[in-house]
Amino acid sequence: MSITKEAELTGMRKISEAVAHTLREMKNHAKPGMTTKELDDFGAGILQGFGANSAPFMTYRFPGWTCISVNHEFCHGIPSDKRVLREGDLINIDVSAELDGFWSDNGNTFVLGEDIHQHQKLVDASKEILQKAIDNIKGGVKISDMGYLMETEARKRGYRVIKNLGGHGIGRGLHEEPGELLNYKNRFDQRRFKKNSVVAIETFISTTSSHTVELNDGWTMVGNKGGFMAQHEHTIVVTDGKPMILTAMNGI
Repeated sequence: MSITKEAELTGMRKISEAVAHTLREMKNHAKPGMTTKELDDFGAGILQGFGANSAPFMTYRFPGWTCISVNHEFCHGIPSDKRVLREGDLINIDVSAELDGFWSDNGNTFVLGEDIHQHQKLVDASKEILQKAIDNIKGGVKISDMGYLMETEARKRGYRVIKNLGGHGIGRGLHEEPGELLNYKNRFDQRRFKKNSVVAIETFISTTSSHTVELNDGWTMVGNKGGFMAQHEHTIVVTDGKPMILTAMNGI
């Protein structure tokens, strides 16, 4: 969407606060021995407290309030009472929701407890690349240049980007114009970021895979060549200068 009046910005701030607060509290609440279903139920209670609705459930009938992916699961992991979290797990939580007709999205990958499997370097790379991308987005910048920056920064650190996942426009729906915002340079893509538009910018930084494939559950995605992936995501408003990060309170 494009912000055209103050009421729209207020609406986007409210829903972004809801998803960012939920994501931050879910990360802080996660403990070894807890199931992903218990963690999802905790997040559901926070979203309900804001009066917000789960975006993946509303849009796709996803079987959970939030997506929780663990270790080799890259994204869209289904919360389960059979999946028990362990010390050192690489966990991704993606929280998106709707409130009063406005939608916002954010995600965070983190290591649970002690980094016994050496995942923190990947997590840090994803965070740094997201911040660098956001710092370079403003009205008029080519969308493909942002993708080029992400891929280049990943390669510098010895990682790859996932090429069949990307950020997206957001605001009055979960996925809107300008469409998918890829993590690599598509030389045929002439689109540019527009001032006052709202977009969800996200990284997909991988150790070995360059694409994801869907498991038989119809939701969970893993790497085509295995390995691990870190994703971080903010919902932002594009300006003439530094973007306005609506989900900044999630702490990533």
